[in-house]
Amino acid sequence: MAISVPVVAVASSLHLIAFVLSVAAERRRSTGRVVPDEYDERTYCQYDSDVSTAYGLSAFAALLVSQAVVTGVTRCLCFGRGLSRGVGGGDGGSRGCVVCSFALSWIMFLVAEACLLAGSARNAYHTKYWGHFEARDLTSCTTLRKGVFAAAAAFTLLSMGASLWYYWSHSKTNTGGWQKHRNEGLGMTDHHDKPNSEFESVKI
Repeated sequence: MAISVPVVAVASSLHLIAFVLSVAAERRRSTGRVVPDEYDERTYCQYDSDVSTAYGLSAFAALLVSQAVVTGVTRCLCFGRGLSRGVGGGDGGSRGCVVCSFALSWIMFLVAEACLLAGSARNAYHTKYWGHFEARDLTSCTTLRKGVFAAAAAFTLLSMGASLWYYWSHSKTNTGGWQKHRNEGLGMTDHHDKPNSEFESVKI
């Protein structure tokens, strides 16, 4: 299986979109401030826009689609034609490279997705009326801790590198194994044809 430029372009683009959205989510995190209620003597938390949650969930979706594309093209390492023949007939180093890159891509992907999902959920979690429920004045507002979406952005870039490395090593090993078997087949064909040619020349 040769490396497909459209697959690389789609996977890279989706990862970069997820990265940009993660950075935007970090910069637009919800903030809250304690303000007095005009209708009673209690206080409550006033939050700004939840746009950061939308950015985080969009980045989550983009990263998920990118991982699905790479996984579908490589058949999740388990069902490829070359892999069913011992990773395309490659040596142990090639197999190890593919397996390591496969594991690393999934680890980076899962960590990035966990950060995006947790950050989006926490950013949308507001404690506006806790003061009413607990019959006390609020002194602070619960907000998303700084750095969660930034970590997601960093792991998104690492996921992109690991995914492209996995796709490249998988494609190279798969193609190399096919070419090796093809060359061996051609060599055996030439070997069998040569004695026949010599026999015919002697017979003449």
